[in-house]
Amino acid sequence: MSTDNNWAIKLFNVSPLKQEKYKQLTNLLGDYSNKTCLDIGSDNGVISLLLRKNGGKWSSADLLPETVESIKSLVKEDVYQIDGLITPFGDKTFDSVAIVDFLEHIKTDKEFISEMARIIKREGELIVNVPNPKEGFIRKIRYMIGQTDEAHGHVRAGYNLRELKKLLSTNFEIKESQSYSRIFSILIDTFITGAIYFLKKGAKTKKGAIVTGKDIKSSGGGSAFKIYKILYPFINGFSKLDKLVPFLHGNMLIVRAVKK
Repeated sequence: MSTDNNWAIKLFNVSPLKQEKYKQLTNLLGDYSNKTCLDIGSDNGVISLLLRKNGGKWSSADLLPETVESIKSLVKEDVYQIDGLITPFGDKTFDSVAIVDFLEHIKTDKEFISEMARIIKREGELIVNVPNPKEGFIRKIRYMIGQTDEAHGHVRAGYNLRELKKLLSTNFEIKESQSYSRIFSILIDTFITGAIYFLKKGAKTKKGAIVTGKDIKSSGGGSAFKIYKILYPFINGFSKLDKLVPFLHGNMLIVRAVKK
C-alpha cells in the first residue's frame, strides 16, 4: 500500500460508519471483478480506493474540486468533476454504477437519474446509498447543535424507499433494499461530526465536513487521529449496539436497481 494512501486507510480502519457503508455497498455490488464500474460521491476517496482494490475497471466522480482532488490523491486516475446533471461518459459505458451520498446534494436528481440510464448498459445495475432520516429527538438535537441539512450541503433531507422507487421508476427497477445505521450509529455520527467541525474550526464544504489528507497533515502530524484511535474501541462497540435493535428505523437506505 502506498504511503500516500496510509492516512485514508488508517481513518477507515477506525471508522465503523464507513466500514458499514462499504460493507453494504459491496454486498449489493456482488462480484464486479470483470465489470466496468463508476462510483459517484465517495467524499474523501477511501471507498473509491477500496472498491478498486477488489478488481474491475473503475472511474470515480464527485461534485467539488476539493473532493475530486482528494479522490485523485488516492486512486490517481479516471477521476472526474461533475455538476449533478451531465457526465463525460459515453452511452452504455458501465455495467454498474454506485451513487454514494450524492443525490441529496443536488437539485437535479431526476435529470441525474436519466443521465445514469444513458451511461449504464442494458440490464446494468445502479446502487444508490442515501440518507433515510426520520423526525425525532436525535434529529432535533442535531439541528440544535448546528448539524442541519444545510450544514451538510443537503438540498433535501434524504429519501424513503417509496420516494426512491418513484425517482428511479422510469428507467430502473429496484431489486433489493436495505436500511442501516440505527440509533447508536447516529449518536456516534453526531459526536464524530461535531468533533470534525471543531477541529476544522467550523470549515465546511458544500458536502459538509470532509476529512482529507491535507486535514491530517495540518492537525499537528495527526495528533487528532491518535486521540480518535484511542477512542475507537468505545466508538466501535457502541455502534455495534445497533444489532440489538434491528426493528428500529435505519437512517441510511441502500438499494440495488436494474436498468429496464
